[in-house]
Amino acid sequence: MLLNHAQGETVTHMLQKKDDRHIAPSCGRNTSRSGCRMRGRPVVYSPDERRQLILDAVDSLFGAGGVRMLTISAIARESGMSRRTLYDIFGDRDSLLLAYMERLVAQCLQPLEADKHDLPLEARLRLLLTPRQRNGSWDLPLAILRQAMLCSADTPEIGRRCLEIGPGRFRTLIREELERGVARGELPATLDTDAAAALLRDMIQVPVLEVLLDDACRPDDAVTDARLDLGLRVFLGGIAAGV
Repeated sequence: MLLNHAQGETVTHMLQKKDDRHIAPSCGRNTSRSGCRMRGRPVVYSPDERRQLILDAVDSLFGAGGVRMLTISAIARESGMSRRTLYDIFGDRDSLLLAYMERLVAQCLQPLEADKHDLPLEARLRLLLTPRQRNGSWDLPLAILRQAMLCSADTPEIGRRCLEIGPGRFRTLIREELERGVARGELPATLDTDAAAALLRDMIQVPVLEVLLDDACRPDDAVTDARLDLGLRVFLGGIAAGV
């Protein structure tokens, strides 16, 4: 498991009778995204809305009490869902936390929109590599990564999934844009786009190991932007020089 917690949540708990997969719980007079509904007709959530409410609850709970708060029972209560609903959607807690990571990465890294495809290569790469959303805290993502590293010997699929969600997605998006550049004659036809994408990713990314090992190492937006600018200029300059 990614995070150790009270092990008393059994299959019996998971299969509790109340199933809120379709109806939001009642919490009084007001309606909120946290799961409360108005008196009267029940609020019906779509599968994606339920999923987002649960992932929002992970953020809220971690902010309130850290990793120890991230139990299935606590997440269910915070999101206004039943434990059964959480297990139906995610399968287990590890998958839930990995889904949180996947959403976080997807909010930051997105493919270019079609109307940006005609921009010059440098402008396209700069737009692609600039985070679409700045996340305020490193703490929860780093806590999940640390636990994934700790349990990787017993459950290596968790570590592999973390690599797919983060570095793997980053590399794929860069490679696709480099391939577009090759097709348009902006880059040499002989360029190994996969190796080049991995290189550019490593040049512009903040060193994750330093951030994991040193709680005082939290590069701000100015530092990450400067690294991106330098890495991109060096990368494109090296290709232009035939390196």
